Formats: sequence, C-alpha cells, structure tokens
Amino acid sequence: MNMVKTNIEIIKEQHPCFSNEAHFKYGRVHLPVAPKCNIRCRYCEIKLGCVEGRPGVAEEILTPLEAIEILRNEVKQDYPLTVVAVAGPGEPLANRETFEVLEMAKEEFPHLIRCIATNGLALCEHASELEKIGVNTVTVTVNAVDHRVGAKIYEHVRLNGKIHFGEDAARILIDRQQQGVREVISRGMVVKINTVYIPHVNGDHMEEIAKCYAKLGANIMNIMPLIPLGRFAGGRPPTCEELTLARRVCEKHIEQFERCKQCRADACGIPGGDDGTMASACASR
Repeated sequence: MNMVKTNIEIIKEQHPCFSNEAHFKYGRVHLPVAPKCNIRCRYCEIKLGCVEGRPGVAEEILTPLEAIEILRNEVKQDYPLTVVAVAGPGEPLANRETFEVLEMAKEEFPHLIRCIATNGLALCEHASELEKIGVNTVTVTVNAVDHRVGAKIYEHVRLNGKIHFGEDAARILIDRQQQGVREVISRGMVVKINTVYIPHVNGDHMEEIAKCYAKLGANIMNIMPLIPLGRFAGGRPPTCEELTLARRVCEKHIEQFERCKQCRADACGIPGGDDGTMASACASR
C-alpha cells in the first residue's frame, strides 16, 4: 500500500537542520537577503564580508533577483539540495525581500522545502503570508520564557515604531514568540526552537523553555553554545558537559537536534559534509 507522507515525515527525512540523520545527507542554501533587524540581542554582531563562520555573517547582501540566481546555480551542483532558507544576517521577517525571494523559489523550485529562521517578534502577523508562499519549516530563536531572564539577553525590541527596553522588551518578545509559534503550527508548519545557552544567564532555564514549547507543539529543540560576541564578548560558552546535561534534561520534553554548526547567513551545501558559503558563487556573478 502506498502511504502519503506527512509534512513532518518529509521534514524528518530531508531537512538537514531538523534531523540528526538528514544533516549528513542533504543540503540547504541560506539566501542572505535580510539585513535589517527588529531586536537587539546582547550576543549578536552582524557582519558582512568577513570569514567568520557563525550566524549574523554573510559575504554580502543580495537582492532577491541575485539570490534566486544563486539558488539556480546551487540546484545544478552535485549534492542533494532539499532546503532553501532565509536566515539573515538580520531578521528575515523585518525584510520584505524575504517574502519576495521565497515566493520566487516556490514558483521555480516547488519541490524544495522553504524555511525561515526568525526571532519570532513578527511571526504571528506574518503567519498567513508565510503559509501563502509555502513556508514548510520555521526556526524560532527562544532564549527565555521568563521576562526577568530575557531582560538580561535582549537589549531592546522595536515594535510599531517604538523601542522597548528591559523587562518590558523581554515580555513583549516572549509573548509574541509564543503567539507566533501557536499560529504557524496551526497552519501546518514544522517548528524548531533554537536556544542560545549562556552560562550564568539562562543556563538554569533550559528545561523551562523545553517544557513551554513542547506544550505549544514545537517539534524539535536545538540548544546552541554561546559565541562570545557583542555585550557578551567577555562571557564563556557552556562546557561540553553543561551542554550535554541540558540536552539530556530537555529531551524528556522535546526532541533534541544536536548537530547544529551555527551556520552563516549565506551557507550552502551539506552541513555535515561538503559545506561552504556563497562567497565564491557571489564572486562569479
């Protein structure tokens, strides 16, 4: 008997950032079309034209037309490409170019999984549009579910032309993240929660995040070590033992993704194998 696979089954088989097994088999392309951001995280630094291998970094910002040309080129490469994503280097949902390029990707390459990575501030209000352009997977970076913890991580939040600070900013972001996750799940999207483990800030908070988002229906969680940058430049990442313990505690509530390479906003290739960036592809345009 032929069984029609569900969306989550397809994602588990083919999305290298949602599946520990697919991580070594399938490729993804991050299209760097989103420079603007609507929040300020104390651990974040956006950079262009540098060699650092981390989120928030890209060789250059592409227009949607330039990005779709890069995607056409990557589809022709000798690796199984299954995912096209926008992951920055800023906040995808704060940039109209995100929707433009994913709409073009849907029209030209409907077989590819369409993915975004977001801080979640504007997720609820854009859920309908994401559904319209066929976004299959959403990664939301959630570093706290308690505004007192969040206030130590988020410097400010910009919403409807107003800038919020401190616990007020954290409360707004946390509430809107949860509303947004509920909404996109109700529309059939598969959700991963990314959490930056910051020792002495949210290190004891991991399980509360896992419990909360498991109840909301998120599918998988990815706990990532802090990269000491920005306001946290003098901080330290968690030890391997701390990271492993957090994952073991949280997996009681929600599946854990443990292969994350904390990729650049212009990464392309197979994360667990032949991986790289778009620097050479951009240079050859």
